Amino acid sequence: MKFVISYEPFYKTLIDKGVTEYQLIFKHGFSANILHRMKHGEAITTKTLDTLCFILECKTADVLEYVEDR
Repeated sequence: MKFVISYEPFYKTLIDKGVTEYQLIFKHGFSANILHRMKHGEAITTKTLDTLCFILECKTADVLEYVEDR
């Protein structure tokens, strides 16, 4: 059994908060490269996670989850 980090909760949180990726990049100065990495399931730093939680006013579980690889 293999587990991986999923950013699926992040996209649900964006919808729930009414925030777009465009707003993250141009209003909050968030890196487009990091969003690209997340879309492709690549690792992000805890600093990035902290920044996202601050911007979105959410918990870490609203950004990522540890799930069994499908």
